[in-house]
Amino acid sequence: MLPVRSKISKRLVQKLAESIWKQVAHFNKREVECLIREFHTLLEESASPARSVGGLDRWKFRSFLHNTFGLTNDAIMDGVFRTFDKDNDGYVSLKEWIEGLSVLLRGTLDERIKYCFHVYDLNADKYITREEMLQMLRYSLRLPGEEDPYDGIKDLVEITLKRMDHDHDDRLSLDDFTKSVKQANYMLEAFGTCLPNITRIETFEQRVFQSQVHG
Repeated sequence: MLPVRSKISKRLVQKLAESIWKQVAHFNKREVECLIREFHTLLEESASPARSVGGLDRWKFRSFLHNTFGLTNDAIMDGVFRTFDKDNDGYVSLKEWIEGLSVLLRGTLDERIKYCFHVYDLNADKYITREEMLQMLRYSLRLPGEEDPYDGIKDLVEITLKRMDHDHDDRLSLDDFTKSVKQANYMLEAFGTCLPNITRIETFEQRVFQSQVHG
């Protein structure tokens, strides 16, 4: 049997899983138990556990995204944090963690469309503006040592906005974004990587869920 990485008791894990798993899509009860242990392991690794009582703070969550899923864009990682932190209290709680991962790892196309849109909507006003596109793409497309590709990206933003702005109001709504992605799936991550690739997903699931075989 694999050693338990988290100090949380088996009975508490089972009790928490019982209250959560039927409310969350895409994971069975055993998988939810594994995710609960992983969550508490991350909490215990925090430099100051007392500050993480409410859940994973922004710093710890961004570290997880970078180390586990290879995300690097600061604006996008903040967007992912905001999308997970549904009650906007500055922490990703256990339930928010599991709900967010259900979309990140196994979400349907419609779920991922909504997720990506909310990540890209940097100021959470329900629209993606050209300024937000520019901010995300400047970071995503800039290579180390290169000059700021501002002028070229401005042209790209105008082309992209013209293509995706179906109602011609000079910004993207969720409806605009959904129509665009349904027409061409590669537009899902048009403004930067905010979903892990299949290799990262498989590595994470194998590591976290392997206790299903041993436990």
